Amino acid sequence: MIQPESLKKITEFEDKSLLIVDDDNPFRQRLARAMEKKGFLVTQAEGVKAGLESIKSKKPAFAVVDLRLNDGNGIEVVKEIQKTNSESRIIMLTGYGNIPTAVAAIKEGAIDYIAKPADADDVEKALLADPNKKPAPPENPMSADRVKWEHIHRVFELCNRNVSETARRLKMHRRTLQRILSKRSPR
Repeated sequence: MIQPESLKKITEFEDKSLLIVDDDNPFRQRLARAMEKKGFLVTQAEGVKAGLESIKSKKPAFAVVDLRLNDGNGIEVVKEIQKTNSESRIIMLTGYGNIPTAVAAIKEGAIDYIAKPADADDVEKALLADPNKKPAPPENPMSADRVKWEHIHRVFELCNRNVSETARRLKMHRRTLQRILSKRSPR
């Protein structure tokens, strides 16, 4: 649990601007409404291009950026935010959490990395936590089954949804992979 003294309140910040960059429209709009209720001044962008345009007009103090966007990689947006405002607190969001992308996001200036599905409370805690202190473990981490499922689906998508190629790369039998792909995601 994050210690109360390591969490600031949004009212303690002069600039409350928050940029949310995500191509999942329902998720982005839900998160934007929730963050507005928490006191942030929210701007939304659907992709890298819209995010970069938004940064030119208003340098955000806070940002929540999805890693994989339809028109590119969210790390490009993180780099641009850091160039324009090095004090920005940036959170990277992704449905495909893995160590190399987490390291890349942190190197480019993100202060935390959250796997989807993330709720507004998790995002708020990450944005307002002291960046010099170690973050607390998530309240609802993904189960091991869910992490495995996410990894298999990520490799499947990277192999252009080719079952045989995915099975070869994951070193599993094709029929086993087909059974896994036909099931719903675990919680």
